[in-house]
Amino acid sequence: MKNVYFISDAHLGSRALKHTRQQERRLVRFLDEIKDKAQAVYMLGDMFDFWFEYSNVVPMGYTRFLGKVSELTDLGVEVHFFTGNHDIWCRDYLTRECGVVVHHEPMTIALADKTFLLAHGDGLGDPDKKFKFLRAVFHYAPCQWLFRWFIHPDFGVEFGLRWAKHSRLKHEPYLQDGGDPGYMGEDKEHLVLYAKEYLQSHPDINFFIFGHRHIELDLMLTHSSRVVILGDWVSQCTYAVYDGENFYLENYVEGETQP
Repeated sequence: MKNVYFISDAHLGSRALKHTRQQERRLVRFLDEIKDKAQAVYMLGDMFDFWFEYSNVVPMGYTRFLGKVSELTDLGVEVHFFTGNHDIWCRDYLTRECGVVVHHEPMTIALADKTFLLAHGDGLGDPDKKFKFLRAVFHYAPCQWLFRWFIHPDFGVEFGLRWAKHSRLKHEPYLQDGGDPGYMGEDKEHLVLYAKEYLQSHPDINFFIFGHRHIELDLMLTHSSRVVILGDWVSQCTYAVYDGENFYLENYVEGETQP
């Protein structure tokens, strides 16, 4: 089989980040370098810092990224897009215009002889009640309908980008470069705890792959099961690749994608 790639958390368009155009170009160059080696690319959420689809309007920008994604799907590469907590509001635009398969929930897939559970990771094992409440509001279909039909697109997108910027800058003094607290330990990482609990009833899972946390983590849970957190494309430029036999978590250096 050809390689299967996993990336997450580019936060394209973020107003809290410097050199966002350079960041997008770097991601596009990565996708261009893997296009002939890839069977599939799984984007595990928060590829945009804010994305909301109105009936006939989407946020402007991201033309290089969307064009490259369209090129991949035109070449027959499967591109799967999982919504994160910053781009919850994807509807069918990416599917119609770019050929992307959009997923709104965690998904289990089989690749070669391994079983993978894929998810962005927001809300999994996290006890934060405020976050859970906001997540429920953002996912609530009537709230999305009201926002779509009663908030002008210019104001809606501006509001979303400002909210995302404020959230990042508010926590900036306490964060590492990628935008989240560093690794908190196996007994405190919500995604690790979630994977351990899930594994008790689903012992066939070989890989739990998540985004969301902006840290690089590849942790063995059992002799046959690992939990992987993908880092980000904000400062780390990390990705994972599975070739049917081996699984790697790598940092992208232009011109040197491996394997």
